[in-house]
Amino acid sequence: MIKYLHTMIRVRDLDATIRFFNLLGLVETRRHVNEKGRFTLVFLAPPDQPECPVELTFNWDGDKGLPSDSRHFGHLAYQVDNIYEICEKLEKEGVVINRPPRDGHMAFIRTPDNISIELLQKGNSLAPHETWVNKPNIGHW
Repeated sequence: MIKYLHTMIRVRDLDATIRFFNLLGLVETRRHVNEKGRFTLVFLAPPDQPECPVELTFNWDGDKGLPSDSRHFGHLAYQVDNIYEICEKLEKEGVVINRPPRDGHMAFIRTPDNISIELLQKGNSLAPHETWVNKPNIGHW
């Protein structure tokens, strides 16, 4: 038997990353500050799924081993009620939509630390929306 616990990502700017995940609707479920180890762990999850957190690890003295592009990580994936609404909200807040939801089903964005996030439409794909149909990919995802 195996049980999912969490996904951990290292972050350079804890406050910026928390704000980013708050935009997605995740909330802080717990925090652990370790004075001796000089790090902070913050767990964020969808309000109705506290058992499915992402763990943000912030090393107070920096993390020289953190790559500039965390593409090797893969991605986190979240199901959303309306792919177009969440992408519009994120774009208004300055988040780049790397892979727009042209198909009404999937989009990709990145955290402030360049972690790839896949957003998937709950249920069937939404009908194409003129705002997104012709938007190109930006960067890689």
